[in-house]
Amino acid sequence: MSARSASDRTAPTPETPAIRIALRLVAAALVCGAAVPLYVFLERPAGYAMLAAGLVVAFAVDRHLLRHLALITASLVVISTVSLRADLSNAGIARFAIVLSLALLIPWLALRYVLHEDVIRFPWRTGRRWSRFEYTYLVVVLVLGYLLLPVYFIGSGAYRNWPAVTDLDMIARLFVGVNAVGLWDELFFICTLFAMLRRHFPAWQANVLQSVVFVSFLWELGYQLWAPVFTIPFALLQGFIFQRTRSLAYIVTVHLSFDAIIFMILVHAHTPTLFDVFLTSPR
Repeated sequence: MSARSASDRTAPTPETPAIRIALRLVAAALVCGAAVPLYVFLERPAGYAMLAAGLVVAFAVDRHLLRHLALITASLVVISTVSLRADLSNAGIARFAIVLSLALLIPWLALRYVLHEDVIRFPWRTGRRWSRFEYTYLVVVLVLGYLLLPVYFIGSGAYRNWPAVTDLDMIARLFVGVNAVGLWDELFFICTLFAMLRRHFPAWQANVLQSVVFVSFLWELGYQLWAPVFTIPFALLQGFIFQRTRSLAYIVTVHLSFDAIIFMILVHAHTPTLFDVFLTSPR
């Protein structure tokens, strides 16, 4: 951590007035909560109004928080400029690549080269072995995903939120897209959004705030109907596990392992003869 980032840290202290603590949380809740109208209800004006309100509150109570919420706002606005519905066309892939890259780069570049704050890190290697807990959690995620995800995607018909994948070209595009977005999820929601929020709030509050944005993003992407039953716990657990392990490599492994199951289910749903290995598939 740089000297500047350490001295600028604005986490509440016992001397911080309760009203100021509450208003700081209100500011962050407005900014992160804007993801709901932006990505779930597709009400862009309402979402932008919440973002603006959050920045106004932050301006009044904490200028350091304001800087970080402004960067989060910039990323959320950039993401909101395009539809997040799964699109495997060349134009769709290019659009996703450009917009999601910008959303990730804006806060990283601003913090690193303008504000000179060492906030966003991507700790791929921790220099230690995985613990028994980490291996167990990975196995549990895979088992639950194998058993529950076919019921959701196929039973609810949610697989139709993704383009039909019936030939090798589309299957390859889906594989790349699912893994690329899964990796981006961890880089943005955990290593960027969660990291900035942790500078101002207790870990559990920062985790809840990032999960609101995470789940809302996934909703527009296609995880709708009763998907929040598993996307909310998943988003919260990814933040908790990262806080515990400080390992990007580990949470990416968990996420992409989970996404491998999703990929196979989507292919199977559109082409039943492929990946016909799911015991709980409603078909």
